[in-house]
Amino acid sequence: MKVEGSLPESTTVAVIGGGPAGATVATLLARAGHQVTLFERETFPRFRIGESLMTETYWTFEKLGMLERLRKSTCPVKASVQFISETGKASRPFYFFERNDHASSYTWQVERAWFDQAMLENAEEKGADVRFGVGVREVLFDDEHKAIGLRVEATDGTISEIQTSVVIDASGQSNLIARRLGLQKKDSCLSKAAIFTHYENGQRDPGIDEGATLIIQTAGNRGWFWYIPLSDNRVSVGVVSSPEDLFGGDRSVEEELDYQIEQCAAVRSRLEDARLAAPVRVLRDFSYRSKQVAGDGWVLVGDAFGFIDPIYSSGVFLALKSGELAAECIDKALEEGDLSASRLGTFGSELIRGMESIRRLVYAFYTPGFSFSSFIREHPEHRDRVTDILIGDVFKEGVDEIFDSLESYCGFAKEDSEV
Repeated sequence: MKVEGSLPESTTVAVIGGGPAGATVATLLARAGHQVTLFERETFPRFRIGESLMTETYWTFEKLGMLERLRKSTCPVKASVQFISETGKASRPFYFFERNDHASSYTWQVERAWFDQAMLENAEEKGADVRFGVGVREVLFDDEHKAIGLRVEATDGTISEIQTSVVIDASGQSNLIARRLGLQKKDSCLSKAAIFTHYENGQRDPGIDEGATLIIQTAGNRGWFWYIPLSDNRVSVGVVSSPEDLFGGDRSVEEELDYQIEQCAAVRSRLEDARLAAPVRVLRDFSYRSKQVAGDGWVLVGDAFGFIDPIYSSGVFLALKSGELAAECIDKALEEGDLSASRLGTFGSELIRGMESIRRLVYAFYTPGFSFSSFIREHPEHRDRVTDILIGDVFKEGVDEIFDSLESYCGFAKEDSEV
């Protein structure tokens, strides 16, 4: 992988950002024979949150040629997700293999510093030109509002313009194109914030549950913790709640995280012998979606298009899936010589349909008094559909048959849950 160096004057496909979405679309388009240049302003490895994978990532990893890397890694195997109430009562684990006995019923908990770099190494092996230390300052448009290139800046301050046929915005929450064009729409129903870090020597459950993702309700049921085992004896721990609850007092973010942990016995007991292993970080206002997935000469993938919520670990899954769907569409558009918004955006309806299934289950989770266990007891016919959404199997017919029962159970109408 190159750090700066001489830049090309043009490239067929320019990808902005080297996270999972950018790496996916770059890999697949390069393997299809297109000239692809990926620009990443940072140097890797670098910290990112979002370590827990959905099992349906398996199929994209298979297409990317990433499965062997993951199998040989030290990443903990994830076989389930479990929900723990504010009183400490644990639900029955949702074991993914009970729904599917294929190898895809297991996935991994990945430390993103390693994972994102491995994804870009794979992209380069498949033919993508990966450039670190090159930030995209601006997407260039012609008089008819078609994307035609990039203005980029190297770390030494050198400015270059690069012509391109297609610009793929995978810039994450920087949302380069969506912000410029005023396309971003926040989800007012999910106005949340998170405080998170890594710990060493946090408690893990035995046996098959060692790599499980735990979702633990906070005291007063006003928010929730994620608890995700990682390699090197680390765990990722974060608390999610309203900004008012997390930042409304006079405590620092470090003090607030300590306070929230102290108030939650299920988390506190797991961290009794642990020590802080990373800086405490903050995210807020992370639920949004762009009004469109593509325009003339440009496409949005991953968080540059939208992000729902961390509750079901859907971020990396949707980044991979959007990159996969976009690559298929862009490949055909390039072959046909049609780089219009309507042609480049044909994958959007499928992507949005899957995202909405996840979003509506997120809304249910945040409904006061909601319990997966009690919902399934009342509607046992939907247990498999709940598991389908939790694993990311949302791009098939019939998944949305759960929502009439779910929204009736939660007491809100479908129109209340739309972005």
